[in-house]
Amino acid sequence: MVKRSDKVAEEIHKIISELLIKGLKDPRVGFLTITGVKVTPDLRQATVYFTVHGDDAAKKNSEAGLNSAKGFIRKEIGQALKLRFTPEITFKYDTSLDYGQHIESILKEIGAKDDGDNS
Repeated sequence: MVKRSDKVAEEIHKIISELLIKGLKDPRVGFLTITGVKVTPDLRQATVYFTVHGDDAAKKNSEAGLNSAKGFIRKEIGQALKLRFTPEITFKYDTSLDYGQHIESILKEIGAKDDGDNS
């Protein structure tokens, strides 16, 4: 059985993704992807996870842009979902992709060392 908070999280994910496609007016928001949304069971808090294609400066600029547009995004979510309370939004950078790339580079390095030892 799907929890209501999971359904709301899925809808918030869709709404924010559409807003990003249409384009937020903040130039700091770069090319980013919403990787997930978690909503508390009482539907009062929503954590939106994102990744940014670029360096640390792009990540910080995009996060600042998202936080600046938080009120607008929350208003759009409230209008679309028609809940009694619109969840407070927190944006967090999703480090799982960076971690995966780090592990992959370590595995490649180990593989290259093994290939060198067998020669």
